[in-house]
Amino acid sequence: MRIIILGALLATIASAFVLYSSNYDTRLLEEQVAKQERAIERARSDIAVLKAERAHLGRPARIEPLARALGLGPASERQLAPSVAAALDRASGSDTGSVPQNRGR
Repeated sequence: MRIIILGALLATIASAFVLYSSNYDTRLLEEQVAKQERAIERARSDIAVLKAERAHLGRPARIEPLARALGLGPASERQLAPSVAAALDRASGSDTGSVPQNRGR
C-alpha cells in the first residue's frame, strides 16, 4: 500500500512541476505576443503618419511654386535613359524595334 501512495505522491509532484512549467511558458508567450502586438500598432501608426506626410508633401499646390522658383520643368525625352524612352515609345505606339544607344546627352 505504501508503494501506491508513494507512486501517487511522485505522480502528483511530477504533474505539478509540468503544470507550473507549462503555465510559465504560457505567460512568457503571452508577454511576447503582447509586445509584438504593440510593435505592430506602433508600425501602423507610423505608416499612417508617413502616408499623411507624403500626401502633404506631394500636393501639386505645394510643388508648383517650388518648381517655378527653382526653374524646373517637365523632363524632356532626351533627358530620359534609353530604356525609359523606349518604354515611352512603346506606350505611344511608335516603336521601331530598335533602341538608340545614345540619345544625345
